[in-house]
Amino acid sequence: MKNKLSGSEIRQTFIRFFVEQKGHTFVPSSSLVPGGDQTLLFTNAGMVQFKDVFLGTDHRPYKRAVNSQKCMRVAGKHNDLDDVGRDDTHHTFFEMLGNWSFGDYYKKEAISWAWELLTQIFEIDPSRLYATCFKDEKGEIPTDEEAAEIWKSQPGMATDHVLFFGRKDNFWEMADTGPCGPCSEINYDRGEEACDKRGVPGHVCQVNGDCKRFVEIWNLVFIQYNRTGPSTLEPLPARHVDTGMGFERIVSLLQGVNSNYRTDLFWPLLMKVQEMTGHTDEERENNFTPYRVIADHARASAFLIADGVVPGNTGRNYVCRMIIRRAARFGSKIGLNQPFLAKVAEVVIDRYGDFFPELVKNRDAILSNITREEERFQRTVETGVSQLQVYLNDLKERKEQVLDGQVAFELYATHGLPLELTRDIAREQGLEVDQMGFREAMEAHRVASGAGKAFGPLGGEDVDIYRRVFENLRKEAKLNNDGVVYDPYSAIEVEGEVLAIVREGEVVGEAFPGDVVEVILPKTCFYIESGGQVSDTGKIVSTSEPRWELQVEAMRKPAAGIIVHSGRVLRGVIKVGDGAIARVDAARRRDIMRNHTATHLLHAELQAVLGSHARQAGSLVAPDRLRFDFTHPEALTQEQIERIEEGVNHAILANYRLETRVKPLQQAVAEGAMALFGEKYAENVRTVTIGATEPISYELCGGTHVEETADIGLFLITSEGSAAAGIRRIEAVTGRAAYELVQKRFRILRATAEKLSSSLDEIPVKVENLLDELAAVRKENHTLRQALVTQRFETLLRNTKVLNDITYLAVEIPGADVDALRSLADRFRQLHPQQGVIVLASVMDGKPLIVGSVTDDLIRRGFHAGELVKRVAQVVGGGGGGRPNMAQAGGRDAEKLPQALHEVENYIREKTA
Repeated sequence: MKNKLSGSEIRQTFIRFFVEQKGHTFVPSSSLVPGGDQTLLFTNAGMVQFKDVFLGTDHRPYKRAVNSQKCMRVAGKHNDLDDVGRDDTHHTFFEMLGNWSFGDYYKKEAISWAWELLTQIFEIDPSRLYATCFKDEKGEIPTDEEAAEIWKSQPGMATDHVLFFGRKDNFWEMADTGPCGPCSEINYDRGEEACDKRGVPGHVCQVNGDCKRFVEIWNLVFIQYNRTGPSTLEPLPARHVDTGMGFERIVSLLQGVNSNYRTDLFWPLLMKVQEMTGHTDEERENNFTPYRVIADHARASAFLIADGVVPGNTGRNYVCRMIIRRAARFGSKIGLNQPFLAKVAEVVIDRYGDFFPELVKNRDAILSNITREEERFQRTVETGVSQLQVYLNDLKERKEQVLDGQVAFELYATHGLPLELTRDIAREQGLEVDQMGFREAMEAHRVASGAGKAFGPLGGEDVDIYRRVFENLRKEAKLNNDGVVYDPYSAIEVEGEVLAIVREGEVVGEAFPGDVVEVILPKTCFYIESGGQVSDTGKIVSTSEPRWELQVEAMRKPAAGIIVHSGRVLRGVIKVGDGAIARVDAARRRDIMRNHTATHLLHAELQAVLGSHARQAGSLVAPDRLRFDFTHPEALTQEQIERIEEGVNHAILANYRLETRVKPLQQAVAEGAMALFGEKYAENVRTVTIGATEPISYELCGGTHVEETADIGLFLITSEGSAAAGIRRIEAVTGRAAYELVQKRFRILRATAEKLSSSLDEIPVKVENLLDELAAVRKENHTLRQALVTQRFETLLRNTKVLNDITYLAVEIPGADVDALRSLADRFRQLHPQQGVIVLASVMDGKPLIVGSVTDDLIRRGFHAGELVKRVAQVVGGGGGGRPNMAQAGGRDAEKLPQALHEVENYIREKTA
């Protein structure tokens, strides 16, 4: 190019080209947490937010789209972490530029526009570009001659630069079944000087070869088939285009550098690191791997936290913790031993914040979470690395190469050392880690701790059935192109015809009592579970004779245009064509509405009391309770909980009106509406505002709500605790459930007052007096018990024995606690300051308790109290230890105490033999 563009200008040029010249709609990047998609840990490609369109379960108001999508590849099939820092091209976080056609333009336009952008707008030399097309090595799928001919017709394209490759390189599939098709990859020839295999005998530079001369910059996917089986492809009724261009890669190419890290996307981050280390340029180049890791991980962690992923122990949170800790360790290798990563993240926010405003909005949360995680890591890393080194040394001594995965997991669980750090350190010493064993151990821990499996099926498995139902209903004019009318806001009862019945995956004409079926009506007022709010339940009944009744237990949208009511036939025979009335359970709906509006008030109050970092990280809105997860690093104090509860109730009593409006997504976000990470939003969104003149809450929300906050009634927090590392959880009740809880607590108070012969108001004083009396009695009882124990001990001193000039006592003293046993052991040492051994035992709460002591002169002869009590405790099924002169132990089997105490004599015999 004549004038070198900045990375930001390159991104904007790409977007403007497709918006202004090719009629595309700009669709902002979705979150790194895939909305409504439990099959992915992170958004790892540009197509993720459009997956439902390809699966046929959704449609958009546009047919052409362009975007720059935030992506993470750190897990599963797409995991680039191993290479981050080792080379100049791999990243954990990256952007994917893409243009899309949903049943609109196809290969001709996609190819010619890509060529136009690259050669005319970006002014890349056409002679350096190569295009690959699909040719099936198995001969089962037709060769993509169409794409090849279109490529060859582009101005300046050399015909011998159009190449064919097989399934691995040039056939794209979403999964084992579903949409798929051939693709064309555009490669750039960086010249002979870029080859890193020069001088290797037999090496030939080529596209998809093993050297660095040719680099893929853009992939054009042509989705034209639906795979229904391992060898069965059916043509799709509508063909799509899905393209992806690596942003960092095209920036490095257009800026004329040989490393993504030397572009203006990364260089300011590297300069910040150099400023902190004080390195010379030469020292920076000699330590370029740590520099790359720090820059990449600072960027990734900033974007993760901006999207609500805070450091934690499992899943996405584990990844966030891991990359911060990995960056911190690489920082320590170049002298950065105090928290430093937030300073690099600040540069990320400043450089990327214009295009990704969520970074600026969440600046405080990003910087505080990063620093806090670095501080946590500093407290544990030294011990963890030291322990790891012990294991690695042991491996070397045994001449083994692989560290056991269970051991690696224990290092993480005990010392906070992520697998990736363990692996890095092992590799630096020529060793490896059993990564599969680590993940199996972690998954076993997840399941054992109640976390369950991480992810479910892909989704859309039964879409074909409902797609056919939809097409048939459209042909019969019983549904229009938009499908079933969904309106859970205007009414709780609608009337319509039974359009279709599905039973056990098959379309049927009628359903009988006891059948579990899915019923489709032309419209519904039942809410479909989303945004944490559970689905409505209720009934569908016939409007005429013969009467029938369906209990609706769940709702779902299995395909674009289709909504089904799932439930059991209670009575009668339901037939397609019957008239029906669908009625939502009104009381249950009102309970849900109270709880949902309360979550909005709670969210606002959490931010008011704790700070803007307290963001929603999950919720459950059910009829009987609400559960609200939020990002916060520590337990709330009782004073904070009371302030939050009081604030929510004040907002309820203020009787704010709620206003709901439908707006374009970007308008609502620009206005400050709160969008929740992990949620999936349409182009037009429903906004909920609480408070008209000075809103106290403004959120994107498709849920059902009360009209005025006073309708909530009462809000009570029932619990506050940890949901995960860095995530707190509040559970609460409102309305009827809150009233029932108050009544229950009043009953308990009245019963307590009756037992105390007091009024309700006098209960605290009465209880305090009783506790004082109880404490006095306990103190007196303890004094008496100590006197009795001492008296018993004085009697038992007669059992003191001498063996090989060692004076010892090994007896059980009933009723003695650990303090008494220790005190009596000291008394024995006073009586026998030389050559004395004592072991005293007692039984507390059915469990043996053992205390042992050894005089100092015997310690010099090899006696050890910790060793002695551990030996005694083994007989009663326990263990223990302590200092050489005093130790204690416990056990499980009290009946074996006499036998255990006999071990004292055996121990003395062995030590004096």
